Amino acid sequence: MNHNDRLTRLRYALDIKDMDMVKIFELGGVTVTKDEVREMLKKIDTENYEIELTDENFERFLNGMIISQRGAREGSDKPILELHKGNANNLMLKKLKIALSLTSEDMLALLDQAGVTVSKGEMGAILRKEGHRNYKPCGDKYARNFLKGLMLQYRGE
Repeated sequence: MNHNDRLTRLRYALDIKDMDMVKIFELGGVTVTKDEVREMLKKIDTENYEIELTDENFERFLNGMIISQRGAREGSDKPILELHKGNANNLMLKKLKIALSLTSEDMLALLDQAGVTVSKGEMGAILRKEGHRNYKPCGDKYARNFLKGLMLQYRGE
């Protein structure tokens, strides 16, 4: 699963409109047009999109999600959110947890709705910082099912 797939699934799960996508990207520090957003979501063939989403732009979108849902930090000279390297699925789960104000139990419930059982310890390992001794990389299966659980929760499908 690449960043465009993640973005497409996230957009569908949360029912985000094109103009809202543009605003979220802008909050994350990326200027895109409505047409560019559509091109990021439009497949050329089974694996390729018209515009491939980079690691940085995907993370900036997730940062924009946090800002759009929770608001910008006030009274801080530090950058709002730093960019990280690492497993994109782990990063997506962490940032969505923050943006949507989810608890670990909420995340487990979303995965359960999608038909995947994950222990609290496994979820904690996925949410840990890379390099921590208990860190566990999140596979595409968990990420897809988490987004499916979000879809079931937010869209009621």
